[in-house]
Order: sequence, then C-alpha cells, then structure tokens
Amino acid sequence: MQADDSSPLVEENRRRDGADDAAVRAAGKVSEALETIEQARGHLYSFHQLTGHGDLLLDEAVQQLHEAGHSQLAKHITEELIGRNVLPGRWSFQVVEDYDDGYYACFTHMESLVRQRLTGGRRHVLEAELKEQRRTHGHLAHSAAPAESAPQLMEE
Repeated sequence: MQADDSSPLVEENRRRDGADDAAVRAAGKVSEALETIEQARGHLYSFHQLTGHGDLLLDEAVQQLHEAGHSQLAKHITEELIGRNVLPGRWSFQVVEDYDDGYYACFTHMESLVRQRLTGGRRHVLEAELKEQRRTHGHLAHSAAPAESAPQLMEE
C-alpha cells in the first residue's frame, strides 16, 4: 500500500532554520534525560500509592489481631505504625509534592529552556529525523504523519 509522503516531517518536529547537528543532539539528550526523570516520577507516585494502600491494609490487620486475641500487638501497631511519617515530618504525598515543586519543576523548566533556545521549542526533533531516515517511504504503515485513520496493515 502507498502512503502520502508529501510532508516528510511534521512541522512541530522539524528542525528550525540554523539549528546544527550538535545543538539538535544536545537538545535530544536533555529531552531523553527528562524522559528518564518522568519514569522516576512515576515510580515516586507508585511509592506514594503503595505506601498509602499498605497503611490502610493495616486497619484490617489490626482488627484481625484484636479478633485473634492479640489486642496488645494490635495497639502497638496502631500507635507506632499506622499513620507514621515515611520521612521526618512527611507522609508520602508530601514527598511527591516536594519532588514535584523542587527537582521536577526545575528539570522540566531547564528542558523547556534548552528546547526553546536550540530547537525553537520543537519537541523530538532528533527522533523525527531518525524516523524519516528509517521509515520505508511510500509504505502505508511508515507514513510521515498520522492520517485521520491510520490503518496498521502489513504486506507480505
């Protein structure tokens, strides 16, 4: 099947005039670093949700300890563990907020600044050029840009 190749690169990902290879590579590396930070942030949110879920599960455990005749142990868990800070003065949501407001905010700002200065704010310029080099021109499943309905057909 044939694809329309009239627009090889989507404008929002096209290299701006005057952007050299070194600048595009550097901007791409900063964006790649941000993608890694996005993964780390996702793990931090997992930490937050799992910590909260584990803390809530302790309510059932305490109830079961009471029912099993271990009220002193249940009381000890209630007083020492349920609702405990994960770090001094902080529950997990506060760790997430501090991360988002500090390191993450700075990182996303710097990545945006690099893109503004080196690629005119355009995202994934390096990847777009790599896609253009690697795709099979004229093949429907290798089109340069999304169509209104892009079928994913394979030919033998």
